[in-house]
Amino acid sequence: MLPYKLRIMKKIISIIVLISLGVFTSCNKDVLNKRPLSIISDEDVFTDPALINAYLTQVYAEMTFLGNDCSGIGQQGDAAWNAFDINDVSDESFPQWRDWNPSNAFTYKYGNLTINGGLLDWWGYGVIRKINEFLEKLPASPLSEEEIKAKLAEARFLRAFCYFAMVKRYGGVPLITAVQQISDPQDELYPPRATEQQVYDFIISEMDACANDLPEVVNGDNIGRPSKYAALALKSRAALYAGSIAQFGSVELNGVVGIPANLAKTYYQQSYDASQAIIESGKYALYNADADKTTNFRNIFLVKNHSEVIFAKRHDSMNQMSGGNGWCVDFFNCPRPQAWARGLYEQAYLEFAESFEYVDGSPGKLDRNTLPNKLLTTEELWGSRDPRFYATFYTQNTLWKGSQLDFHAGIRLPNGTIKTDGSYNGIPATGEQDYQGTGIGVLKYLDENHDNMAGANSGWATSAQDWLIFRYAEILLNHAEAAFELGNTADALSSINQIRTRAGIAVLNSVSRDQIHNERKVELAFEGHRYWDVRRWRTAVKELSVRWSGIRYILDAASGKYQIQIINNVDGASNIPQFRNENYYLPITNGRTANNPKLVENPGY
Repeated sequence: MLPYKLRIMKKIISIIVLISLGVFTSCNKDVLNKRPLSIISDEDVFTDPALINAYLTQVYAEMTFLGNDCSGIGQQGDAAWNAFDINDVSDESFPQWRDWNPSNAFTYKYGNLTINGGLLDWWGYGVIRKINEFLEKLPASPLSEEEIKAKLAEARFLRAFCYFAMVKRYGGVPLITAVQQISDPQDELYPPRATEQQVYDFIISEMDACANDLPEVVNGDNIGRPSKYAALALKSRAALYAGSIAQFGSVELNGVVGIPANLAKTYYQQSYDASQAIIESGKYALYNADADKTTNFRNIFLVKNHSEVIFAKRHDSMNQMSGGNGWCVDFFNCPRPQAWARGLYEQAYLEFAESFEYVDGSPGKLDRNTLPNKLLTTEELWGSRDPRFYATFYTQNTLWKGSQLDFHAGIRLPNGTIKTDGSYNGIPATGEQDYQGTGIGVLKYLDENHDNMAGANSGWATSAQDWLIFRYAEILLNHAEAAFELGNTADALSSINQIRTRAGIAVLNSVSRDQIHNERKVELAFEGHRYWDVRRWRTAVKELSVRWSGIRYILDAASGKYQIQIINNVDGASNIPQFRNENYYLPITNGRTANNPKLVENPGY
């Protein structure tokens, strides 16, 4: 999480190794009587403040889900394409490299999730053991009482976040809060799954217990670590999830999955209260530094440490594949030119783009019946949209690095035929961008100053943008949803309209559940929320089992306008998106249930 501390840890270990080598060469006759100094014991760690920090930093590094719900590190994490799986398994986008597609989402999106698992898998008990050891041993360290209290709170926050990452995947999981020893009774070594309610209650109670021991504000070397308000943000999110699961889900396996419906309002109230505390603190505000609404929304994800950031995974421009802490968003998602002559890895579905309203608040759905019969400019096609549309997507004629992007896929000649090869009057028949995908790229998080021609030999993980785990806009959206479900439509409307006003779109006079859900869909697009949201609302079977479409631009030679073609079933004829009812929970998997027979498998697998 904090790369400079990882480097400190490596330096400390290197120094210890060098010291040990020096001892061996100068005093080798006594070496068999000495403890090897190249081995750092637990006793050593918890007597040295630098090693204590390094230990906790390693915990962050192993919480790989903090990088957009990735399952691993390096090429299994946010250094490569797995950073986008959470978006591509939803209705936002799909990974469109047709000859080579490494994404897990590409397989599991089409109904192929089985008991063997593999999608977004994160079973974090190795990390939880490290945190439990930290919580047990830190109180005896030489740190001051105040430092110990703050670091214990930080560790509890991280442990609760680990459990949140698992409960939203699997439902109830074993709650292990002490270090297990091989001599422990079998019942303790192989615990059963707790109920889903018990896990959510644990997360919420831990945030209540540790929030006030965390700093109100983090700065300097501590940016990237949790504050009091990060704990409240986790409570806000987790309680909202629990409330909607109780409201829309069903209880199975004696509560191992599902939460009783009569608890929904209790959880919504807890989420509302946590969000309200963040709002009333005055510590955060919607980012609003730029007069142009599109530029302003883009800069939320490019400017660091601004008023909206509550908790972030920090990145630098050093290649993660070589020990740095960069990530890969620019290299994979950029338009061409790109070092592999690819780019555009994630391509957004047309239906998702249509979720963005016009600035007057009218629906953004295109008229597909009349569209192919018209010749349009891109301004006529996409003009007057919610400014967030232009900050989230790029498509035909989007300005990028001083030039307009060209996705056109053929030239319409004066006789009405379409030329798809060569050129006409000096104009190439096809543009330089990938016109065989959806025709809509993902602009959010992209930095136009990044060098996307320097990505050969795994050198792509150099994007420096921080990943925003909690931001103030989400808190307003959580607040609105919880308020609405509690019957407080006035607060729900107020929070939604704050978001819309910042975006530059007409405010609402009243608000419905569908409008709240769509506002969340638009504001948080490609931030790793959509897949989990439709699961907790229990709408995924309907919303993720859809044959989505893309768009093609045919350049009209005479007018310079475009004939628009809708490409149906853009995933491919044999790739049919399918989310089944059992997929509301990921499988525990055969390997885990074989290792611990008390781990009952989730329904349907």
